[in-house]
Order: sequence, then structure tokens, then C-alpha cells
Amino acid sequence: MLRIIAFAPALALSATIALAAATDPAPGGAYKTDPSHSSFNWSFNHSGLSRYTARFTKVDARLDWKPEKPETSTLSVTIDPLSIRTDYPWPQKVDFDAEIGGEETFLAAKPITFISKTIHVTGAKTGTVEGLLTFRGETHPATLDVTFNGSMAEHPMMGVPKIGFSATGRIHRSEWGLDFAIPELGDVVTFAIETQMVPADYSFQ
Repeated sequence: MLRIIAFAPALALSATIALAAATDPAPGGAYKTDPSHSSFNWSFNHSGLSRYTARFTKVDARLDWKPEKPETSTLSVTIDPLSIRTDYPWPQKVDFDAEIGGEETFLAAKPITFISKTIHVTGAKTGTVEGLLTFRGETHPATLDVTFNGSMAEHPMMGVPKIGFSATGRIHRSEWGLDFAIPELGDVVTFAIETQMVPADYSFQ
């Protein structure tokens, strides 16, 4: 019982410190993806029976964050197409990830990039990011619907500023020449992105 009483003030102090960090916003500046707290999932209609879902595991986003005027921020994203993960259940028979990421019929092992051009603030914590999406060597406009989840001047576990976002988007893959098996496999591909970002000079080592 005495141990519990002695531990309680320390716990309360820790909670107070964490709360203070959470209420102080992260400063503006250059940020990058924290890969251990980020995900990029995509899906499309498969034969009208379900949505086939997979993900990219190597996504590098760079944000020039302007918290006072978010619409003046800029974003660039680079994705390694060979980092695709489908969780195909029989990899000893078919390297399905390598096929999707590397074959000419699919992503052709060519870099995937997104460069923001215009940011619109639509609400207290929402906005759209319009930009140019490149994959398979073709570039066309694309839009992300973004929710700003908040920021911390000092994350209680990492000790650095962090910013959090959720985003969704959709494209017609045929516009980029990826028209394999349409309409059996859906033309519309949707994205679901979750990310935490840290200062660009932070070392994960």
C-alpha cells in the first residue's frame, strides 16, 4: 500500500508533463515521415465480391509545415513500388509482390511521386491537397482529403516535435495506363494514409 501511495505522485507528474507536451503545438519547419507510425493502404473492387487491399511499406513524405498558414505549406512524397505488400498466402509459388511492383503490366518498378501544388483549408482541422501524381512514368493531377490530427512541441516518448495527419484519396488507374483486367478488377483505387511526422533532421538510428 505504501508503494502505491509513493508511486501515485510520480504517475501524476508524468501525466502532467505528457499533457503539457500535447497542448503545445509543434513549430513550423521541415518534417518527414516517421515510418514506425505511418501506413499507406490502397484498395479496389475485386469482381464485385470484396475490396482487394494491399499497402506500401517504403513511403517517404517531406512537409514544409506552416502552422499559421497551412495553405502555404508544401508536400512531396516518394514511394518505392517494390515495397508493395499484398500478403499473398503462397509466396513459395508466386512472388506476387514483385509482380505487382515490378512488371510492366503493373507498376513497372518506376518511382511513384506526389508533389503538392495547391492546399485548401476546408475546416478547423481539414483540407485538400491538390498535386501531381506520377507512376508508371505518367503524371496526372490527384487530390488528397486531409485531416490534421494535431501536433506536439515535444513528444513524451521521442522528445521531439511531432505532427499527425490522416488522408484519403481516389484515382482512376486507367488514367495512368494501368488498365489491366478492367472492369473485372476495379478502375477506381482508393488510398487510406495515416502518418506521424518528425523534424527532417531527426535520426532514427
